[in-house]
Amino acid sequence: MKSVKRLSVATALFAAVLSSAVAAPVTYNVDQSHTYPRFSYSHLGLSSQTSSFSKTTGTVVFDAAAKTGSVDITIDMKTVNTGFADFNGHIQGEDFLDTAKFPTATFKSSRVVFEGDKPKSIEGTLTIKGVSKPVTLTVTSFAALQHPMAKKQALGANAYTVIKRSEFNAGKYVPLVSDEVRIDISIEAIAP
Repeated sequence: MKSVKRLSVATALFAAVLSSAVAAPVTYNVDQSHTYPRFSYSHLGLSSQTSSFSKTTGTVVFDAAAKTGSVDITIDMKTVNTGFADFNGHIQGEDFLDTAKFPTATFKSSRVVFEGDKPKSIEGTLTIKGVSKPVTLTVTSFAALQHPMAKKQALGANAYTVIKRSEFNAGKYVPLVSDEVRIDISIEAIAP
């Protein structure tokens, strides 16, 4: 009888350990109020200009135990903020973002590369103006924790990549205005 109890206890412990090791992936929804894609470029060799977008939606899937994840982001290109209202309209024109025809840009991951228990890079496809190109986002910070106010699981990250705008049919004024554009994203996402 004692050996049956020991076997039952051992089986229960093994099942508990196994279930914690095989945690299911969690899907997090992008927190629009704390997610900001930005882009910066050299303007005439005089200064580095930085602009942002104020509306981003999407999901992040993260499985800490399996060290896997995915990212699916949509940026509303009509929410570009250059800091100057007239230039917001100018940059939405055909020569640059062409938001009348292409109101959104997307990033869809194909692979998340981990270093230890944190993502260090995210490979995927960036689509701007209907042109899709492979890019790799370098993750500079990452955290997954209980959100102190929402009382739900949350994660946040900062990442960047560098693209050539001419490859996305937005090359007007190259090389006076740099072809290379750095894209940075600060993202927070919360589990439902």
